[in-house]
Amino acid sequence: MQDFARRLLVFLLIGVITAGWLRARPASPQRILASLEAIPCTAFVSNAPETLVPSGEAQMPEKQERPTGLFDLAAQEMPVPYSLRWRIGVGIPDGNPYVFDWMSPRPGWYLNWSTNSFTAPGTQAAALGMEFAPMIRLADDGLQPGLTRIYRLAQARPGMVWLVGNEPDVRWQDDATPKEYACQYYRAWHTIKLADPTAQVAIGGISQVTPLRLRYLDAVLASYADQFGKPMAVDVWNIHAFVLREQAGEWGVDLPPGFEDATDGVLWDVEDHDDLGLVEEQVRQMRSWMAERGEREKPLYITEYGILMPAEAGFPPTRVIDFMVGSFDLLDSLTDEALGFPQDENRLVQRWVWFSTRYYLYPAGDLFTTEGTPLSPLRALSGYIRAHTK
Repeated sequence: MQDFARRLLVFLLIGVITAGWLRARPASPQRILASLEAIPCTAFVSNAPETLVPSGEAQMPEKQERPTGLFDLAAQEMPVPYSLRWRIGVGIPDGNPYVFDWMSPRPGWYLNWSTNSFTAPGTQAAALGMEFAPMIRLADDGLQPGLTRIYRLAQARPGMVWLVGNEPDVRWQDDATPKEYACQYYRAWHTIKLADPTAQVAIGGISQVTPLRLRYLDAVLASYADQFGKPMAVDVWNIHAFVLREQAGEWGVDLPPGFEDATDGVLWDVEDHDDLGLVEEQVRQMRSWMAERGEREKPLYITEYGILMPAEAGFPPTRVIDFMVGSFDLLDSLTDEALGFPQDENRLVQRWVWFSTRYYLYPAGDLFTTEGTPLSPLRALSGYIRAHTK
């Protein structure tokens, strides 16, 4: 009887130890991904037309076909961190950087509103000489791509800066209420960090920095804390810096999802669109907002800005180039000892992305022709890097 009791006690102890070990051991990536997939994020759909410029989408040209020809680009070194070329980036709506005949020096980085870099990891990516920033999109059915694909991509290319969403505050872009965005950001952040702890995760860029858009960001942070019981972790803060109208049903960026009753949007006019003073004001507002929330010691990127208004509205190529060159001067020189990023000589902005290489809806800021050959704004961009590089 005593032997039986001793054996039973041993079995019980083994069972307790085994159960504790099972509870304490790290969950497999597959189990963690499954738990993240199971989080219910309520989807919000506005079904709003795109009306960024006064003429409206209906008067824009027909959509262009994606190019099929590729240029044989000479290899170029990757940019040195915190150099001017490292700071200047471009958006590539066509997706593939090889459909353009780039001048030298090229911009130091690019995004294409997707996670597909169009370059193979390793030699090809390095030879392009342009760092890629992958972007996860919010769609009606969740994140695009899905979490399993995000996990594999983050594993394959460690150390990247991931952008979670594109203008979630705009109804015809990623169109998310603060609650929805906070939920999807949580899923994306944990997936990326699970795959690659060295990765940096950036919040999706709001379309412009205004009191209304900052209220949207505050609501995102509050909703995240409410849903998950802890502060939202952001490695890189990210904005867009357009100058557009904030008014329901009018041209511009409308009102953010979840703020349908707002009455305090800014009413900038067409002539304000290239006002560099308003760009600087947005940067300072964002840096002040960051500092007030203990986020000063984080980088700030502008992942989209430029000229959307057509030439017919008074924005010919010469005016576009003046704005672009002036913006480079501005963004490279903005510093503030109380607000700037200490690791970057207290600069207010670390990196920025010009919109765009070529886009059929908003061609005023195009760097290339439909055939992929350089236009005068690209010559100005490359010339600026060359002239200001020691």
